Amino acid sequence: IITLSDLECDYINARSCCSKLNKWVVPEVIGHAVVTVLMLISLHWFIFLLNLPVATWNIYRYIMVPSGNMGVFDPTEIHNRGQLKSHMKEAMIKLGFHLLCFFMYLYRLVSNIAPK
Repeated sequence: IITLSDLECDYINARSCCSKLNKWVVPEVIGHAVVTVLMLISLHWFIFLLNLPVATWNIYRYIMVPSGNMGVFDPTEIHNRGQLKSHMKEAMIKLGFHLLCFFMYLYRLVSNIAPK
């Protein structure tokens, strides 16, 4: 979010912004896919079903990068067609999702450790 807002305010150029963001796309896809598969294996159905759409979206977004683009974030297209706004909106939604997941995982951890 900070890198995208820096680009929006012209504190950094589009190429450096996209290179910073693109280096985290593959680890994000792999990490989210691993967490989703682990929730399936451990039979945590609610958390698995909550993570599945986000993992699917991350994989779809990574696969659908047009050939010739630098990555998911492309410096030549980030200012066109309102992509910057859509990337900001997506980042805010992901932030909210990860915040919700953090508190759910924390609650689950504490409820399993607390004496009964």
